[in-house]
Amino acid sequence: MRSAHARLLSQFAITVSTIALTALPGIAHAQDAAATMGAPGPSETDPQPATSDGAAGQADGDIVVTGIRASLRDSINIKRNGQGIVDAISAEDMGKFPDTNLAESLQRITGVSIDRSNGEGQFVTVRGFGPEYNLVTLNGRQMPTSTIGDGNGAPASRSFDFANLASEGVAALEVYKSGRATVPTGGIGSTINIRTPRPLDKPGLRGSISARGVVDTSQNGKKDITPEVSGILSDTFADDRIGILVTGAYQRRNFSANSANIGWRDGYLGNENNWGSLAMPGDPRYANITNRPDATDVYQVPQNGGYDVVNGRRERINGQAVLQFRPTDQLTATVDYTYSRNTIDIRDNSVGIWYNHNDTLSAWTDGPVAGPIFYTERFGAGEAKDLAYSASQTAVRSENKSLGGNLTWNAPGGVTMTLDAHHSTAVSKPNSPYGNSNSVGTAVFGIQNQTLNFDNDLPVISYNMYPGIDPLNAANIVPTGNAFRNSYFRDRINQVQVRGHYDHGHGVMDSLDWGAEYTDNKVRSAYSVLQNDTWGGTGGDSAAQRAAAAALLPDSLFTLTGIPDKFKGISGANDPNIIKSFYSFDLPSVVKLLDDAYNICGGNGQCLIPYNTDSRIREKTMSAYAQFNGKFDLFSRTAHLIAGLRFENTTVSASALVPTPVGARQNSQNEFNVLFEGSGFTTFKGSYQNWLPSVDFDVQPLENVKLRASYSHTITRADYGSLQGGRRIDQLFRVGGGTGAVGNPGLVPYKSKNIDLSAEWYYTSDSYLSVGYFHKDVSNYIGQTQVNTTLPGITTPVGGPRYQAAIAALTAAGRDLTFANIRDFIGTAYPTTVTRDAQGNPVTILAQPNDPSVNFVVSTPFNSDLTAAVDGFEFAVQHNFWDTGFGTILNYTIVNGNRTYNNQLPSTVSQFAITGLSDSANAVLFFDKYGINARAAYNWRKGYLAGAGTNPVYVNTYGQLDGTASYAITPNVTIFAEGINILGENRGGHLRSNRNINFVTKQDARYSAGVRFTF
Repeated sequence: MRSAHARLLSQFAITVSTIALTALPGIAHAQDAAATMGAPGPSETDPQPATSDGAAGQADGDIVVTGIRASLRDSINIKRNGQGIVDAISAEDMGKFPDTNLAESLQRITGVSIDRSNGEGQFVTVRGFGPEYNLVTLNGRQMPTSTIGDGNGAPASRSFDFANLASEGVAALEVYKSGRATVPTGGIGSTINIRTPRPLDKPGLRGSISARGVVDTSQNGKKDITPEVSGILSDTFADDRIGILVTGAYQRRNFSANSANIGWRDGYLGNENNWGSLAMPGDPRYANITNRPDATDVYQVPQNGGYDVVNGRRERINGQAVLQFRPTDQLTATVDYTYSRNTIDIRDNSVGIWYNHNDTLSAWTDGPVAGPIFYTERFGAGEAKDLAYSASQTAVRSENKSLGGNLTWNAPGGVTMTLDAHHSTAVSKPNSPYGNSNSVGTAVFGIQNQTLNFDNDLPVISYNMYPGIDPLNAANIVPTGNAFRNSYFRDRINQVQVRGHYDHGHGVMDSLDWGAEYTDNKVRSAYSVLQNDTWGGTGGDSAAQRAAAAALLPDSLFTLTGIPDKFKGISGANDPNIIKSFYSFDLPSVVKLLDDAYNICGGNGQCLIPYNTDSRIREKTMSAYAQFNGKFDLFSRTAHLIAGLRFENTTVSASALVPTPVGARQNSQNEFNVLFEGSGFTTFKGSYQNWLPSVDFDVQPLENVKLRASYSHTITRADYGSLQGGRRIDQLFRVGGGTGAVGNPGLVPYKSKNIDLSAEWYYTSDSYLSVGYFHKDVSNYIGQTQVNTTLPGITTPVGGPRYQAAIAALTAAGRDLTFANIRDFIGTAYPTTVTRDAQGNPVTILAQPNDPSVNFVVSTPFNSDLTAAVDGFEFAVQHNFWDTGFGTILNYTIVNGNRTYNNQLPSTVSQFAITGLSDSANAVLFFDKYGINARAAYNWRKGYLAGAGTNPVYVNTYGQLDGTASYAITPNVTIFAEGINILGENRGGHLRSNRNINFVTKQDARYSAGVRFTF
């Protein structure tokens, strides 16, 4: 890996040197300044109508640049004039951001990479630190966050979802990579400031409106054209003393995201003999294993596998209104309101198999981490093994609102005082009567054997049914289990900031900054699930009961859906053994039929049950800071020394409503449910303080060359799930016991001590070359400690006197010890200790007081003494090729950490590893001249560790090519086209071995074209 890095760095250095040498004749000094967060910025130049060479015209001898070059020049100025390490992306013109998605824009910045969902950028990682380690502000105000996630459990993330925001109303994105006393805390990776336009910054009437049509080629069998409309209007009145600005955007997109998903059991050592592990020597099944992993090899066996055919729709609405009043030149008042709404509706139909790990056949690669070549299981005719046909729906609406006010006074004596306050909320909740994440299972029973083969990029799933059973005969489809999840997340932030700035202007002291802030963060996270674990059949698991349930579902509900065509271009899609087709169905229609017949939602269609987990967190933070900004000569060159200190005091109160466990029942051979009745609140408190110093130094040893050095302390607060009070017991448990969790509001934040070094050469006004080094020492990592406990009244039937009697009786009769046989015996011998269906047949076994107690492993977070070090290098070059109109942006980031995951250790060994660390690169070629703006951008991110629990989860290396082009027909009318993921790159991930494929997601290109009017 290091030699590969060296070769790449060598090639990069040669390229940069060549570009720099060709640029020497055009060296010039850029004097433009740009506003940065926490300090007042100069007014922007009034742009003129664009001319054919990409410039805006000439006024008093100055050429004003627009388009791509204007955006890049503004970004350079923010970087060059910023304190510490800061990068930015600026709008090309009012209402025209370089990308339609803010996350897609941010990934162009050195050291920034993104996570995608449904083909769109969603979460941001900076220098290897994921979205929960980055703070997002809007015009310097801390923004609330709300995401529901996968819907399995109460939401708990602080990650900001950039998919909620359209880009049209954004003036600039600023990424602060080093800490500063004047910048709000919360981001170890970075603080990302979204800057929106203000009417008094650009006086007069101006605006734009654009409309485009979007075609997402990923759609299954469709090529719908969906609309995107946006506009911005700004005007000033009363001699430019009053300004009004309004923006709005509406976007709709239809897409598909077909995927293969494989679930895996834990990492076993070759010498282990557990349920699910491979047969040992002496076992008759041992002969069915080719190249069995050795005693010290680690391997994983598949638990399940399936193909998902996914169709989705996303609707985004954004708007902002700004009113400004400047009664005197010294006083400016601003009131603004920002609104965003993002609605997601995803329908997923799938076909899948599940393993019991009994009569298996398999082949394996060599160790020390052995990967499966194939994994097969055979079933007896009496096992009634099922082929699952499932439907699910994800329906979520996220809504953000922010009302803010700002009063800025340019007082006498070079003092500027600012009072800023805002009330902001972010809410995510279900957008369906069935919940935000729901699923309904059906099945065809009678699999004879099933296989997963891992020789291709797409895992090949195949099966054979017993004779006489046709899986494509809709009459054989039986309804099984179902689940309806109801999640809710609301984050409300009230914040007041008072800032002061004093321009001294002479001597060593250039200026002083000081301020105080009060932030009140109130979070509510709630969850409930209505789950029916009737996987053997909704009405019962006898042949007659399954037939009766199948008869409820008319054949007209089902649609034959092909598989190979949904994964075109991925190796394995055309394998002759792959599942060719399955039946998909409409979830709401099936739910209604089952509810009417079996009361799966209470018989009244009310699938959203009241929250049984409801957590409330209140964080109150008082902070104050002071910062000295020095300016002096060093070796006849200007140097700056900036030193600041920030103090924060935070109190945390966490309350949680959790269900009260009262009993348990057994649903199948290895599936049990805890029974709950009632609930209650518990409250815990915590507090902490932080002193956060920061020092920045820069000097220009040569004309247009800037050297920087920074040292700072930054923090990231614990996720809401770790802080939540109340002990939560998981509803589902297994033969070996159950699990649970309890939060800890006394957790202190992660703390990072940061060193940043950089060298920057601005050899023309819009070209530069930079190299940087960063190092972060992070402490206070959150670990998990586990406590084994039993709960009063929570017992398991397994091993109890009824079970023992059933086993003895069945053994004497020569009958199989299956769950159905044991349940039926208990139902006859102990009739009051089972639950029964409408026909009086036993369904589940109820635990009794004289049964063994269930052992629960309850996890609780704590601040461990674990530390981690992350360092890396950032290389960037931006170059305009003379006056040709062509230019390029190249950057590469290397990230290393001292805590990596060892795939060769089994799941029984606890490991701590840093997730999200990966190298990344961007290559952009652009043209801006003659009214033509064109850009091709390739973004690359090396594979990385995405999760590190008992097993690792890796996301594969990914690269994506995007392109955009526009032509100014007139100074006020522009036509444009855009392509996203033009090469149709697919995403994938794996676990310990690259043969332990975790997911493969099909992605295709998305194209749009439209027109933009400006005035």
